[in-house]
This record gives sequence, C-alpha cells and structure tokens, in this order.
Amino acid sequence: MAPKITFIGGGSYQWGPKLLLDLADTKSLVDAEVVLHDLDPEPLAKMSAFIEHIRGCRPIQWKTSATTDRGAALQDADYVIVCISTGALDSMKFDIEIPQRYGVFQSVGDSVGPGGVVRALRNIPVMVSIAQEMEARCPNAWLLNLTNPMTTLTRSVQTTTEIEVIGLCHEVIGVQFQLSMLLGCDMRAMNLSVCGVNHLPLITELDIGGVDGLALLADKLENIEEFGAETIVLPAAFGAHEASTAGGSFTKAGLLREHQVKLELFRRFGVLPAAGDRHLVEFFPNFLTESSQWGERWGVKLTTIDGRRLWQEHHIAELATMMATPQIPVTPSGEMVAALIDSRIRNKGRAFPLNIANSGQVPDLPYDVVVESMCVVDADGVRARDETFAPPLLAEYLRRVSASQELVVEAALTGDRDMVFEAMLADPLASTVDFDQLWQMTNEMIYATLPWLPQFS
Repeated sequence: MAPKITFIGGGSYQWGPKLLLDLADTKSLVDAEVVLHDLDPEPLAKMSAFIEHIRGCRPIQWKTSATTDRGAALQDADYVIVCISTGALDSMKFDIEIPQRYGVFQSVGDSVGPGGVVRALRNIPVMVSIAQEMEARCPNAWLLNLTNPMTTLTRSVQTTTEIEVIGLCHEVIGVQFQLSMLLGCDMRAMNLSVCGVNHLPLITELDIGGVDGLALLADKLENIEEFGAETIVLPAAFGAHEASTAGGSFTKAGLLREHQVKLELFRRFGVLPAAGDRHLVEFFPNFLTESSQWGERWGVKLTTIDGRRLWQEHHIAELATMMATPQIPVTPSGEMVAALIDSRIRNKGRAFPLNIANSGQVPDLPYDVVVESMCVVDADGVRARDETFAPPLLAEYLRRVSASQELVVEAALTGDRDMVFEAMLADPLASTVDFDQLWQMTNEMIYATLPWLPQFS
C-alpha cells in the first residue's frame, strides 16, 4: 500500500523542493500520497505548483493535496516530516542581536548557545502539539524531524508522547562526501562509527575498504603542500544549504580551509567532528573570540539576519528557476528522508547517522537522552548499530551540552525561567557572559520573543 507522507512546514522554500525531488526519484515512492501543510497559504500554492511541475518531468503517480488544516494533513499519515520555524526570522532576529550586546557572537544561533536555547523554547511546544495530534490521528506514523534545535525538539517529543521520532541532519553525510573528495574514494565504500549530539557528532572510526580512513587523512595532512595542490570539483550545496557550499572547482587546500576547526580538533584528539565548522565553534567558544575576530581567523563567518534573508531569497529564486525549465536536478540532495522511508518500505537495511534515544550506543552520555549515532533502518524499524566512545575531554563537552539540552526541554515544557537560566549557565557559549548579565540577557531574550512563548507569559 502506498504511504501517506505529510509535510508540516510544507511551504518551506529551503526544504520542500529538495525533499520532494528526492521522493520523486525514489522508485518505491512514485505512487505515494503527498500532503503539504503550512500556516501560510502563499508558499503552499507555490509548492503545489512545483509538485505539478515535477509530475510533468518525472514518471510519478502521486496523489497530492495542500492544506492549512493540520488535522486533515495528519489524518492516517504514515510519515510526518517536520520543517518549521516558529516566528521565522522575525523571532530569530532577537536570538542573534541581543546576545551580541552581551559579547556573544554566534556563527549560527539555532542549535546551541543563547540563540539555540531560546529557539528551542519557541519550537518545542509546537513540536509537542504536532506529536500529540499524531497520537490521535496517526499513532503509528514516524515523525521525521528536520527542524533545529534537532536534539531538544526530538527529545521533547520522545519525553511527552509515544510517537516514534527520528531526527535527520545532513551534516555527517556532507562531511562524508567531502572526505570522499579529499581522499579520492567512493563515499559508499565508507563505514563510519559516530557518537555525539547533533552538530557535534564525532567520527571515531572510518573504514574505507579495510583501510583506516582517519589514519589516511592524518597522513595526508602531514604532506599538506603536495596534497593541497590537487584539484577537486564539488557539486552545488550537496548535504548543506549555506552559500559556502555553492560548489565549483577547488584545490584540496581550498576545501581544507573551510574545515580548519574540525581539522584542528582532529589533530588534537584523533577523532573527526562531522559537522560544519560554523556549528562546531558554538560548542567550543575558544574559537569564537575577539582575538580570532569572532571566528574569522578560523574561516568561520557570523550569522546575520540580513544574510539569512538573502539566503531565503536565493531559495525562492532557485525554485523559480526550476519551475522555468524541464531540466530539474537529478542529483540526490544529501538529505536522508526518501532513503530512510525506502529502507523501511522495502526492508532494505541501510545505515544512517540519526538522532534517536540513547540505548547504550553512546555510553558517555545518559541513557535515553537524544544522541547522534549510526543507526540501521529496515522493516523492523530503527535501531542503533554501534557502541562508540568519545575521547575523555570531548566526552566531557558532550555531557555538558547534553545537560544543558535536558534543562532546555524541561524549561520549554514548564515555562520555568530559572531553568532557562540554568540551561544558559550549562551551555558552553552562553555561559561566557558575566553571571548577572547572563540573567539579564536571558530575561531580555524571553521578553523580546514573548509573542512566540505563551508558556512564559
């Protein structure tokens, strides 16, 4: 029977087109029912038109609909894909600008740090309400979460409902692909062991056809002049969505310059962080200092709301370009949604880096907290594959971040301002602020975004 796949946030210009194209290019899903839901009817209409355009370019027999009625969209769904942003850029503006006045400059501001904490406070109640409605309308459906902060949102659903929830993030896949370019191998030949939390996953082992890929990388980095002169070609935006991944021809040295932070951590600890440096530095605030020009010395740029608005305009323009030509992309986006659903439907076991409850696969962290690790998906469901340890110091970082995330979830569900402050104190980046000023900043951020925080009003 064809699955019903519902998109909550189906008007997303960033996520909608790439995920729809991946579904259309997956044979087991060409007869799926695809339902788009969004609060805003304008992007819904554009995404519906894009589906019709795909239909004219691909041999699919989708049954499709679009609605602003969330209950109708969820009714009898098999998979619910969530890509939302409560308050969108109007709310995120305060996540970035208020901390800057207190000396905290964020390279992303949507996962950890003060921006990640307050964004979670906004998104968690919405995410939980989606999952609770799923319990009534499609209790056996899988909730596939693409929304940040990935860890806290996934954890909030896990702690409040019986819905099967999985967090999917493209960062490990993107790093894996770029490693394949650097090391000159097929990424499908790579077998990774991963442990950590979202945006701080650590590749602790990398097997490439029996060869130790991490040792190979270390050897290459010892001969950087010869190695760096080699040329590679990257496709546009594989496994990411920022302007720095626009694709093109690079020397390997040029590509390595975009990964200075993870390579420095690799040299020191022997494991490779598998997320973009712009995410990693928010876990290690020593890289985001005035002395480093707030990360610039490490090749990291700060997030601005104007920059995000420009990138949103890029997504809209990209959709218009695809609508104007029958030559829509055939390259996989690097997202895992379509492949994960296909694995379950066809009982084709595949390994994915996923965010699920810790059942022992990351022994450094408490049982049940949400962790990122290699998992297997097939007709029997999703389960962790490996038991993987982090180096001792990095394990301490992970424990601190996880403790902050647990406080964030509880604060978002209860509206407890003191607990928000405790989460800020535990967070490595937010806690760099003076104690009294941190309390002031926390309250200022809550007050500024109060229209999207009913649990605090």
